[in-house]
Amino acid sequence: MDYLERINTFTEDNLPDLDEVVMAALDLFAAHPVPSIDRAQFKRPLVVGSGNAALTGQIMFAGTDAVFADESTYLAKLDTIDSIDGVVLISASGSKHAVGIAETARERGLPTLLLTNNADAPAKEVVGEENTHVFPKNREPYTYNTSTYFGLITSVTGENPAAIKEYIETEVAPLVPDTLAAHEAFYLTVPDRFDTVRGMFVTKFDELFGPQLMNRVFTLEQTKHAKTVIPHETELFISFGDENTMFGTVENRLRIPLPDNAGFGAIMMIGYYVIGQIQKQKPPLYKDRIGAYVQETSAAFGTNLSVIVE
Repeated sequence: MDYLERINTFTEDNLPDLDEVVMAALDLFAAHPVPSIDRAQFKRPLVVGSGNAALTGQIMFAGTDAVFADESTYLAKLDTIDSIDGVVLISASGSKHAVGIAETARERGLPTLLLTNNADAPAKEVVGEENTHVFPKNREPYTYNTSTYFGLITSVTGENPAAIKEYIETEVAPLVPDTLAAHEAFYLTVPDRFDTVRGMFVTKFDELFGPQLMNRVFTLEQTKHAKTVIPHETELFISFGDENTMFGTVENRLRIPLPDNAGFGAIMMIGYYVIGQIQKQKPPLYKDRIGAYVQETSAAFGTNLSVIVE
């Protein structure tokens, strides 16, 4: 399949599944380099974003003295941590909560760096073009945010998109069974070093399936602490990387290997690909509902959102 062609031509009547968006994003970044971000620009920045943007920030600034926050906690962090000397604002659209966060930073005299995928981001008007880095992205259905955050993550990890795509095609795709629709619950495990990505997977399940499909994501070590007290006979345990030999019945275990040198970009895309395969085999809950949801959310934010994010 020509994934970029698919992504550039889909309509609201034939939205792609998440796995297709994953492969198109890998094609995009195989051809387009990402901006270089100076993580030492601030001694102790407040790194803030909403949803998976917040988790992306945690991945990008891991190992630094950064303070992490989202749209609900950034004010408390600013009020209580005097050593914050700047703000790194991560927002694919640069709109919605991003504008208010940028305005608050300006009011407090804090220099702000905006990392976005929208050249016309409203928050850019607040922080200034010179403080805005625009990352490449594909057009994608609303909430998918795959090319957006993958580009940001690999600006730090330096992973090879073409190699990740080849690994998915040769090592991951052949392992995905065609019986995923039979499972009413999914339990994903990730290696300890990738703990931060757990929230990204949970968010994707929330967006694609909501309460219609049970999902949980933990490391194997976390799973030892009373996560399996109540079993479900159809729960599929999908382990990324480390093999699960303890949890779930043998017939309900699926191991998805990771490349030897896997970084956060690789596990994000491999996990999203597998979640996309679940989406393919389940009823089209997201596709049936996203149009109405976008209308509701547009009213909540006082803006005009679209099912397709160009």
